[in-house]
Amino acid sequence: MQVESLKRKVLEGGEISPDEAAWLFKEAPRDELREAAHEITDRMSEKTFDFCAIISARQGRCSENCKWCAQSAHWATGCEAHGWVGTDECVRAAKEAEANGANRIGIVTAGRGQSDREIDEISDALKAIAANAKISLCASLGLVTEEQLLKLKSAGLSRLHCNIETAPSHFKSLCTTHTSEDKMKTLRAAKKLGFKLCCGGIIGMGESDDQIVEFAFALKSIGPDSIPVNILHPIPGTPLADAKPLGIERILDIIAILRFVNPRPSLRFAGGRRDLTDDEARRCIHVGVNAGIAGPLLTTPGAVYDDDRALAVEAGYEVGKKELGVMS
Repeated sequence: MQVESLKRKVLEGGEISPDEAAWLFKEAPRDELREAAHEITDRMSEKTFDFCAIISARQGRCSENCKWCAQSAHWATGCEAHGWVGTDECVRAAKEAEANGANRIGIVTAGRGQSDREIDEISDALKAIAANAKISLCASLGLVTEEQLLKLKSAGLSRLHCNIETAPSHFKSLCTTHTSEDKMKTLRAAKKLGFKLCCGGIIGMGESDDQIVEFAFALKSIGPDSIPVNILHPIPGTPLADAKPLGIERILDIIAILRFVNPRPSLRFAGGRRDLTDDEARRCIHVGVNAGIAGPLLTTPGAVYDDDRALAVEAGYEVGKKELGVMS
């Protein structure tokens, strides 16, 4: 096999196989792999580096036992918990995100899923945001039923976020209170109803090389518009507290494989971006990252708008501009 021939296959509209992706990830010359991913990104993905922001609208006391998560009630992490923040706070966060140049605001709630009453609260907030800000609407609500999705769609929701987190074969070792298939069911329902999908995961949770490839193809089977690439930031008190941080070389190779397998979606900086130096982030953008989450995240710091905006412009992307006088 050769990197050049596999790159040409993708650029000509073809698809590489899992075996070819495994060869690229395990054996291909690193510089060739990364430069080929850069060319695929440049020719097949978005030329605009879009930002989204999130609001942690209900936080902590989560019933699920995800080993990476500070919000799980199963782990003693000291995570601050709070109930529904209210419509006014959602509108305030959306207007601030819009002013900072974000293209989208996501309402994020902890928990396995949402009750119908909670869906009504979120729907009211979506309607209020749409009436007060010119920003696209996203939500990350755990496992959501088709009936609930219909209500959210009627309230203006256009994109649903639900990460598969990792390779399906690895997920069951990291969470036992729900499954990869539970997540897939939510994603399939959302796609059936015409939602755009934001679906990615977390790297650095002990996954093998083969599981990285499996993860890339699992994402491909979903067909997301946006793939958030979270880099594990180990949280004291969680079972992954002592996980060894990924080095930048492996991060770059994972980004390259995600791009080879998913040439068109946005690859989005997400959690763990603040653990990278600007030079490391610059290298990630060169290989394949072309979108970001900025501002406060859930329980860890997020990227600063101006930092990643400057790096994106330097790399030749168009970016949204913030309003004067707005702090990022």
